[in-house]
Amino acid sequence: MHRRDLVKSGMAAVAAGALRIPPHRLRQAAIRPTTQQLAWQAAELGIFFHFGINTYTDREWGLGNEDPPIFNPASLDARQWVRAAQSAGAKYVVLTAKHHDGFCLWPSKTTAHSVASSPWKAGKGDVVREVADAARAAGLGLGLYLSPWDRNAPSYGSGAGYMNFYIAQLTELLTNYGQVMEVWFDGANGEGPNGKKQTYDWPRIHSTVRRLQPNALMFSDSGPDIRWNGNERGRAGDPNWCTVDPSVVTHPGMDGPHIIAALQNGNPPPQGTVWRPSEADVSIRPGWFHHPAEDARVKTVEQLREIWFDSVGRNANLLLNVPPNRDGRISDEDAGRLALFGTRLRDYWAGAIDRTPAQLMAPLDGALHTVDFNGTTRVGGVELGEDLAQGQMVSKFHVDVMVDGAWMTVANGTTIGHKRVVRFTPVIASQCRLLIEDAVAKPTIRTMRVALA
Repeated sequence: MHRRDLVKSGMAAVAAGALRIPPHRLRQAAIRPTTQQLAWQAAELGIFFHFGINTYTDREWGLGNEDPPIFNPASLDARQWVRAAQSAGAKYVVLTAKHHDGFCLWPSKTTAHSVASSPWKAGKGDVVREVADAARAAGLGLGLYLSPWDRNAPSYGSGAGYMNFYIAQLTELLTNYGQVMEVWFDGANGEGPNGKKQTYDWPRIHSTVRRLQPNALMFSDSGPDIRWNGNERGRAGDPNWCTVDPSVVTHPGMDGPHIIAALQNGNPPPQGTVWRPSEADVSIRPGWFHHPAEDARVKTVEQLREIWFDSVGRNANLLLNVPPNRDGRISDEDAGRLALFGTRLRDYWAGAIDRTPAQLMAPLDGALHTVDFNGTTRVGGVELGEDLAQGQMVSKFHVDVMVDGAWMTVANGTTIGHKRVVRFTPVIASQCRLLIEDAVAKPTIRTMRVALA
């Protein structure tokens, strides 16, 4: 089929209703990301480091009464953590600076329940500093998690008194360790040592981050910049909009089927009025902290790859937890799996037929994009991406390939966003085309990459 015929085919598809955008809907896609959100979405993969007093008690949730001297990693090496993250292709890391037990991985002036009271480096150590320095040296973004629940702090549950304590800790983290890319919050809200629960002042927390780290993005169920994906399996929803209705999930810790649906799928314009892309978190092991008994239960490379396709391949970032062990290192099992995972991902796209918008054939009103293989080849997947600087537009599409001179549909999809990967039974084909069937406004396709099989 010649280019002229392709153009005619594309025009026929549009005429048949491949892309119909009523004029009033052109105003609905004015929601666009910030520069920081665009950069974060482009990073795609982050590594979560759950490390702390729980690593030494073999617990997932500490009680808050642990004895700091049990924290004593023999050979902590944050550079090794970062190298392991890089081997998988990660572009940022997030550290549990403080988990629910209240033990601080930096020498906080707010409490004695920290590394300063441990024998590690004679009480002069600072895990946050070592991770921050290692990430910066490697060119990775830094994220920090500060649990709002503190089972050690006597002031927890006291109202303003605890909020002053928490803001003081947050201030230490955001002023002493350089640029922070992501501040990770959750809604953990159990009882403190006095049996009381705390009401969190989220507006004050958010304003503190904005003041001290104006370029940092805040993650939680309700954002305000990045939303939780709604599960801890690393699987994004389908569809998955970057825009959300902020009136549905108003604060971290909300529950219910409608909340999970909102977190999984987001909301298209006009319901979605703020840009809040999703981050899908999952652990490489059954637990989030390192447990020696789980050394043989590290996820396989194939499991990790499927999780990647269901998260990054569905317009979400993937935050993969890889917990350091009691020596302060990423275990060989985990490090080896990360490296193989990174290799498998690179192998999948090796030799892929990659096209930029200028190279795509017949971009008719944004509805049809075609890649010519210059011959026949065996293909099995397509990666699509929108130009999110213009907003997220596509709500329905399908992919065709040309086999023996005839088009056949191999995949159907909903949203595209930053990245959408569709896989299909490998076929010998000469061309591949994307047909956008519905969109909230005229879309701009940033990239189209066809994977060989």
